[in-house]
Amino acid sequence: MLIEDPFALGSARRGAMADWGPLLPQLALLYEEVLYTIHYRLGKPEDNHVADAEELYAYVQKAFSMDAEEHSVIMEQVKELESPIFCLKATVKEAKGILGKDVSGFSDPYCLLGIESKSQERAHQENKKRLKAVVKDLIPEDQIHRTQVINQTLSPVWDETFILEFEDVETASFHLDMWDSDVMESVRHKLGELTDLHGLKRIFKDARKDKGQDDFLGNVVLRLKDLHCWDDQWHLLEPRTETYPNRGQCHLQFLLTHKKRATTSSRTQPSYTVHRHLLQQLVSYEILQHQAGSTAWDGELSRHAITVLYLHATQKDLSDFHQVMAQWLAYSKLYQSLEFNSNCLLHQITSIEYQWMKERLRPEQVRGELAESFQSFLLYGISLIRRFRIIFPLSVPRSTERLRSLLRVLVQMCKMKAFRELCTLSPDLPAMVSEALKSGTTEWFHMKKQHLKPMMKVGMEENGKALGKLLLEVIGDLQQCNKTWNKFFISEIDSSMSKPTAESLFQLYMSLQELYQMKDFLPKDGSLALSDFHQWFKEAVPQWLQKAYTIALERTQKAVQMDQMMPFGEHNKHSTSTVDLSTCYAQIVKTWQQLNWPDPEEAFMIMVKLVEDMCKIALMYCRLIKARAEELSQREQNEGDLCIVVNNIKQLRLLILKLPSQLDWTQLEQRTGDIINPEQIQHTLHNQLDSTISCLDHEIRDVVQALAAKVWGALADAPFLSPQSIMPLMKFLESELQYLNEHLVQENFKSLLGLLWHHTLDVLSAAARQQVPSAQHYRKLLELCFYAEGCGLPLETLHTAAFQSLETHLALCSASSRKLIQKYFSNRIQQQLDTTSEKYGAVTIKVLYRPSEQKLRVEVLNAVNLIPLDSNGSSDPFVQLTLEPRHEFPEVVARTTQCKRNELHPLFDEAFEFLVPPEKCRQDGACLLLTVFDYDTLGTNDLEGEAFFPLSRVPGLGAGEEQPPSTRVPQTRLPLTHPKPDGDEILWLLEQRKGDKEAQAFVKLRRRRAKQSKEAV
Repeated sequence: MLIEDPFALGSARRGAMADWGPLLPQLALLYEEVLYTIHYRLGKPEDNHVADAEELYAYVQKAFSMDAEEHSVIMEQVKELESPIFCLKATVKEAKGILGKDVSGFSDPYCLLGIESKSQERAHQENKKRLKAVVKDLIPEDQIHRTQVINQTLSPVWDETFILEFEDVETASFHLDMWDSDVMESVRHKLGELTDLHGLKRIFKDARKDKGQDDFLGNVVLRLKDLHCWDDQWHLLEPRTETYPNRGQCHLQFLLTHKKRATTSSRTQPSYTVHRHLLQQLVSYEILQHQAGSTAWDGELSRHAITVLYLHATQKDLSDFHQVMAQWLAYSKLYQSLEFNSNCLLHQITSIEYQWMKERLRPEQVRGELAESFQSFLLYGISLIRRFRIIFPLSVPRSTERLRSLLRVLVQMCKMKAFRELCTLSPDLPAMVSEALKSGTTEWFHMKKQHLKPMMKVGMEENGKALGKLLLEVIGDLQQCNKTWNKFFISEIDSSMSKPTAESLFQLYMSLQELYQMKDFLPKDGSLALSDFHQWFKEAVPQWLQKAYTIALERTQKAVQMDQMMPFGEHNKHSTSTVDLSTCYAQIVKTWQQLNWPDPEEAFMIMVKLVEDMCKIALMYCRLIKARAEELSQREQNEGDLCIVVNNIKQLRLLILKLPSQLDWTQLEQRTGDIINPEQIQHTLHNQLDSTISCLDHEIRDVVQALAAKVWGALADAPFLSPQSIMPLMKFLESELQYLNEHLVQENFKSLLGLLWHHTLDVLSAAARQQVPSAQHYRKLLELCFYAEGCGLPLETLHTAAFQSLETHLALCSASSRKLIQKYFSNRIQQQLDTTSEKYGAVTIKVLYRPSEQKLRVEVLNAVNLIPLDSNGSSDPFVQLTLEPRHEFPEVVARTTQCKRNELHPLFDEAFEFLVPPEKCRQDGACLLLTVFDYDTLGTNDLEGEAFFPLSRVPGLGAGEEQPPSTRVPQTRLPLTHPKPDGDEILWLLEQRKGDKEAQAFVKLRRRRAKQSKEAV
């Protein structure tokens, strides 16, 4: 047989050089690729892999039929090629049992990870004390990767992947640090989260450390040379000290890969194409080495081949579906050249279909190659069937098994969704097989006739003998076909069993199943042994499943048509159709239990079909029940119809959630553990169910929003003008909510309340912006209404971010002008504390309070990095000092430093004293405002920037605090800031108080400063 693919050199194992001269360049490039793969091997060898590189070189040399000289030449070329970039593909999956560092008992964990490259001398010395250094101290900042922060948990899930490059696997080590992200919080907020004594201890510990400093949770350090190419494990988080040694575990996945491989094949061809060529080459060699012959080869590869293919796939980071593609394309092509056990192809077909269902095999190039491989294999298989008497002679052992296996592969391939979508003219396989058998039989007859025909003209007697022999051949063939071949073609290809026949067989199957349960009392052999009796009924299973689906579908449709959309029973809030739907699901579950199909893989496919049918019925029910409600509502406007609809869908959701336990998925997963990948079960069954649940949730939200919209109208039209208007609204709400509570299940009612509460907050916020006096009164009453003494929404649901914002705004609205001014300065002080950038420069001061004299002493030392505001590229800076708010320090006048001409880094070194009582300095918002101006002779002085120093932090002001000597007062460097030109809520509120002169004067001053600001809006 000839091999069409130039890389699949399994035909005659290339004898003389001239036989494969045209193929030499392609073969040499592939050989270069495999030598490059072995030469730059990464990772600790797997237990079932070959560890010795020389042993692998010897294997591939034989597999490619390379002599020593050819091998040596190509090996030297490989060594001269540029080495690849080594990469560690690290996936941080999740963690469990980590320490709780926050007051709440939880943490906000994130991970820092990277690769440290050490010299050989200091690389992991024995008995060396654990290094206390962390990732940011060991690895350059641009090489450190960071995960997201997962808030308030002890079992975070990240599932984030990072590509880390390294140079030498022998000396490189992987480092991962886990940290608890700390943000600055007020003590009041922390006390609000306090749950136990340990939380109180954490508050004291937080008080001793620097603000905003993250807490160390643990680390993982691994030598890369100890990792396998693919590694997936839980690792203990190690401490830096012996305090809290048990810090939990972190789940990590690693893949050691290459980037920028220098081989010609890697640079010019897709990775999976190169992998397919390599697979074909090695498999063809493995088949020809099989001692029992190619037809007996069952797909098992040697350790050497498995190692080489595994290394190549991991180094090129081939995804699962690309490996599946390569395997199918390679094996299906090789089967047409070197016939082997076609059972090997069944697994490839299942994997291809699984990837196709997940929409992972959709690139056009892949689609084209896959379609071509399907068509090619189908035509080749049909050609074998046409010549089955020659290809599968009964005189050769296992011929019948080989034919049956081929028929199964063809049937499964033609049933694939991928096959139906790619092969636009989907062939009728039974018709093709029937036509092939007819034409093959005709060819066989003519061949036999020609073979038995006398070589020369003879008499009637010789012709009669020849005709008799021909008749004996035909009769013998008919007997073989009737006795052996016919049942194969009918059982595997012709599945046109009638519905009545299939239905009548179900009871027989049940009876045999009961009999088989008494197998201990039955003969061990013979017809009563009933071994694999379920295979007798395999053809009828699709009909049984279809009947179960059809009955459930028709019953559901009829139940909805008869549904009057009234609660079923005194204590139920859903209607009769959900009861019928529950019965339908129970019948399908019973069908699954009655089948109790013994074959695990086939049982899994049956389960997939049942789940798919039940999910389709669920989605169809949603459409029908909404249409039924709309039909009834056209006769009479009835809000109760929508309540019944959403309750019914909620009940349906509960039925769907019970399916995994009712269908016993756990037992199915255990039965199929050795055959079907758990990930495939997750994607096929669980994702199907999750998708349906998501659709039902969407339907529930739509109906609940429609119910809420009817109540929104009244809230939107509520006249927020006087406290007297609250009573009609409260009565309306009480009436509506009482009705909805009676007609909705509790979970749907809570969802409705949540939507109404969010809309209520929007309306109240709009009223607050209009300065409506009764807004605060409304807010308190409506909060009590929705809380309903614990029977409504919980407080944590009510107190959303929008609620907190509204609460803050209403508190500001009710505050006096002076309180608002104090709040303004408190906000500016906090902004000052949060500012680290010095883009406008900075000013350095020393501040000291002398309690005995009640004097505040301020030394203005210097300013740096001021922005040039004059045309000459410089400035004429001076500093103005004021104590704010002015109403707290009415008798304290502003002070100014001398002006420094043409300076961007002026040195002032001036001292000022202010006579102020200590209690004034301790007031909220009390601060020293330092405003740096650029002196302008003709016009208004330009703003360089301003800084706010809180007086409550001045040394010497604390109760019982000793006054430090002036020489020991610390310097304070304050970054200069600019006010934002617009958007300050407090200034807006003060501006609305037109009759308040103090408020207007303050706003005028701050607006003037804002006009000089260089901050963007």
